[in-house]
Amino acid sequence: MLNFDYFASNIAHYFMTEITEYITNDFKAIDSQDSISTVQSFFDDLHFSHFPIIEEGIYIGSIASEDLQTFDIEKKVIDYKFTLEGFFARTTTIWLDVLEIFAKNHTNLVPVLDESNAYVGYYEIEDIMKFFHETPFLKEPGSILIVKKSAVEYSMSQITQIIESNNGKLLGVFISDLDAQNVEVTLKLSIGAINEIIQTFRRYDYEIISEHEEDNYINNLKERSDYLEKYLNI
Repeated sequence: MLNFDYFASNIAHYFMTEITEYITNDFKAIDSQDSISTVQSFFDDLHFSHFPIIEEGIYIGSIASEDLQTFDIEKKVIDYKFTLEGFFARTTTIWLDVLEIFAKNHTNLVPVLDESNAYVGYYEIEDIMKFFHETPFLKEPGSILIVKKSAVEYSMSQITQIIESNNGKLLGVFISDLDAQNVEVTLKLSIGAINEIIQTFRRYDYEIISEHEEDNYINNLKERSDYLEKYLNI
């Protein structure tokens, strides 16, 4: 019998896992009174796309390395305050939301502020991806199953019930594609009879997007197609 509360609590814990241990201060934030020349030299030696700027210890935005090429080297960073980008994460931001900040701002560095808006440090994309690779979704052995259904008809509880009713265990799940008509869900399964799970999804009108050697339905269709082709060529 499906224990959905147990599943939900474990998935919530999975997504809420803290990543604050990856906050770094290897390089101090740039001061708004620093010269553009100094900042250009800083970026020349590093791979950062952006870097945080502070004014009297307060984060005021991030400067983009590409923008620096058009700035007057004799001026100060504060003279270009209007060009700074204001994105940041908080120490309480979950890692999926941090990934979203990276993606939306096309950056490889995200400043981190605490709940009092004090600058704490920054995340680097390599560290966050390392964290992602250590999650059970990627680290643990298992099968990836991608299913698709109408956006108004799919049910996450139904999906987990289908898996667990066939003795499957769910390691992770996320919405991999979504539009006005359909939702695509990617699942990581640790154990279970994958063919039975696939057939059960079909009985509930889910389309199977991923390909599986264990899919007897597809294998039977292929065998019949091969037989028909051979027959027609006689």
